[in-house]
Amino acid sequence: VPYQNTYHSQMSPRTLIVVALLAGLTGYGARPVEQAIAGVTSPVEEFGAAIGDDYFLAGFSQLEGYWQKVDVESDRVRLVSIGQTEEGRRQWMAVVSAPENIARLEDYRTISRRLALGEVNEDEARSLSRAGKAVVWINGGLHADEVLGAQQLIQLVYELASAADDETLRFLRDVIVLVVHANPDGHALVADWYMRERDPLRRSLDGVPRSYQKYIGHDNNRDFFLSSQAETINMNRILYKEWFPQIVLDHHQPGPPGTVMFAPPFEGPSSPFVDRLIPATLDLVGTAIQERFAAAGKRGVTMRAGANYSMSWNGGLRTSAYFHNQIGLLTETTGEPTPIDLPKISNRQLATADLPLPIAPQRWHFRQAVEYSMTANRAVLDFASRARETLLLNAYTMARNALAEPSDGSPHGYILPSTQPDFPTASKFADALLKSGAVVHRATDGFRVNGQSFPAGSLVVKTAQPFRAHVLDMFEPQRYPEEQAPYDIAGWTLALQMGIQFVRIYGSFDGPFEPIERIGPPTQSIAGSGSDGYLLSHRQNDGAIVVNRLLREGASVFWLRDKGEESIFVPPGGGVRAILDRAAGQLGVSVSSASATPAGRALRLQAPRIALWERYGGAPSSGWIRWLLERYEFPFDRVYAPAIDRGDLAGRYDVLILPDEAQLQRVDRTPAAVPSDYRDQAGVLSAVRSLPALRQFVEGGGTVILIGQASGLASALGAGVERVAVAEGRAGLSVPGSILRVHVDNTSPVGFGVDPEVDVFFDNGPFFRVTSDKATVIAWFAAAPLRSGWARGQQALAGRAAAIDASVGRGRVVAFGPHVAFRAQSHATFKFLFNAIYSAKTDAPEFLRSSR
Repeated sequence: VPYQNTYHSQMSPRTLIVVALLAGLTGYGARPVEQAIAGVTSPVEEFGAAIGDDYFLAGFSQLEGYWQKVDVESDRVRLVSIGQTEEGRRQWMAVVSAPENIARLEDYRTISRRLALGEVNEDEARSLSRAGKAVVWINGGLHADEVLGAQQLIQLVYELASAADDETLRFLRDVIVLVVHANPDGHALVADWYMRERDPLRRSLDGVPRSYQKYIGHDNNRDFFLSSQAETINMNRILYKEWFPQIVLDHHQPGPPGTVMFAPPFEGPSSPFVDRLIPATLDLVGTAIQERFAAAGKRGVTMRAGANYSMSWNGGLRTSAYFHNQIGLLTETTGEPTPIDLPKISNRQLATADLPLPIAPQRWHFRQAVEYSMTANRAVLDFASRARETLLLNAYTMARNALAEPSDGSPHGYILPSTQPDFPTASKFADALLKSGAVVHRATDGFRVNGQSFPAGSLVVKTAQPFRAHVLDMFEPQRYPEEQAPYDIAGWTLALQMGIQFVRIYGSFDGPFEPIERIGPPTQSIAGSGSDGYLLSHRQNDGAIVVNRLLREGASVFWLRDKGEESIFVPPGGGVRAILDRAAGQLGVSVSSASATPAGRALRLQAPRIALWERYGGAPSSGWIRWLLERYEFPFDRVYAPAIDRGDLAGRYDVLILPDEAQLQRVDRTPAAVPSDYRDQAGVLSAVRSLPALRQFVEGGGTVILIGQASGLASALGAGVERVAVAEGRAGLSVPGSILRVHVDNTSPVGFGVDPEVDVFFDNGPFFRVTSDKATVIAWFAAAPLRSGWARGQQALAGRAAAIDASVGRGRVVAFGPHVAFRAQSHATFKFLFNAIYSAKTDAPEFLRSSR
């Protein structure tokens, strides 16, 4: 189903019948659902159970059908499909407001957009702010095993569609609410899993067999600056290209132990790139949330130091909002459909500034969690209603601040030359910027800036644009404050992770630039007129797609060892020319015809049989690599611990990839009651069963590729290295997810096509000391390796091996301490993984003779 960019009703508005208001309604602690407009079906009428009833979850198809019904029944609601999910479901957004606002949605959306982009002067901005409506985004269900998020969306739409109390009517008059389901696929999986038992007392959220997002599970809240997944792309388009809400509220679970909920204000500094109006306004909204809970007597809501949620990180749904001039809010609420007991945590029983109303240990029901969510929602809507004009004008003010030429010494822009070796990857970087609402230009002709020449087709990103903070955050290093431990990771600069070549420009500049709305790979054609074969650059990641297509068709492909670019040579014949023509035109890869067969040493590639480790329940690190292998057209199978333990991998595979989470476990935490369809996935990697099988696979000729923490297995597999032991934490080395610089031996096949120095993502992973001549060092850390993030004690890394390639028996172990495929962001190091895969099955070196 394509994205439906329409907000008009397909049904005629109907007359609303209002029932009497309850006497003394205050809005605090009241339940507006009890004073409802007749004719709007309630959840209990629709599902036979109320939202929040014990042992009940409404499934995604039930939510979908219910919202479609309410869309017909209520002229306060317009249901919009914002796109498809990774599994092909519709992703829904319910737009809720007063009927007169619904009739003018396009007008109000235009006002929100023009203010957010700073497209008007100050007088017009003030006029539009008076005329406009605050736009508030409320989502749930992103992490689908946090089941409260999607359920409370159902209740919220019902209450806003049906309630007739004065406060709700004020909300609807002043605010347009975007109620967004963040993960339909996961909702369908988890709710159906929970409800599969007929006996309510047997229902459990434990043991869901696969990730609640097709590929990346929990990491679907780590994708909001890359925009790799369908759901992220859909939501970013609404957030940053269409509706530009002033407030973004993201519901999660659970609350910190001993409490019921975490809600803002947050503790700690925000990114220095973010406009100062963001933390100031966020504190106001957070205080309003806390005030409403206190007035309602709802206990157990903590804030600030009550949890370590950061305002510095980018990449999550609510955190990326900061870099787009939006107020990002988070709730983390305790509550499951199966009743639970709140634990007694001694230090949570005394009132503090960050926990003003402690809650006593007690039995806790799902309905209570739903009510807490509704209180948070209503607090935010109340603030947006009362501060409507200010929120709209502040959005304009932040945009105008960002549109001004920088005066703080930061760059005025960045130029990505079209002549860089892997311009298709640079285009993917620009595409990520565009998907997150940034402005990107393309040069229509050659131009000069500050005495330097740039060719036509180069990409230009100026920092004088509404989302300047996001642009700076994607190009510039993060310098994380040492006084606060990172919430997620400390360094993520996307331009560094992707290995983009760019030039910082200081001072105003211009040229023959045109803005672009979307970007694909540059269209190429085969260069030259030779007839003795074709050459591809090993420096372009998308060359892997071409190689896989050629190998699939049985073509010969060689790596040339003696060429400076480690070029890839393809002899003529068969359908080779057609494959390469399409690749040049569709992928933008560089292909040139050869006037003679190149002479020298070469490795003939064969299509390797690939196995990727996976586990019952899913592993994000495996899911990211799965997504990557599919995009680069590597055929592969997923294998689980039982298949590895049987010891027969060698007959079916040439290479086994063990990502970060594939570590030996002492305890098998796989649920005991695994359904029969999934029993071949149950179990974990163990020293007793798995390690001997892995050694047998390697010694028999297989290649094991170890990534991140899994590379700690290298020594146990006989790779001739040992993990370097250093003190960790405050007294020693600590690199909590940062970008570091390594040197590369790019004369080694695993290093082919990689620059002599490259930036890698490293998260306190293993690094090595070589103990025998079995192992060759592929990459080693620079003397002061930190490029972006936080690295205490980095001198301990200097000169140490970051990646090795070892011969073990008839096979090989390739170990990468860095995450060479981190969240599909680290394009600069994809070639390490691709090369390791190909080199698992290459013939002995050949000497090609020139055909001249």
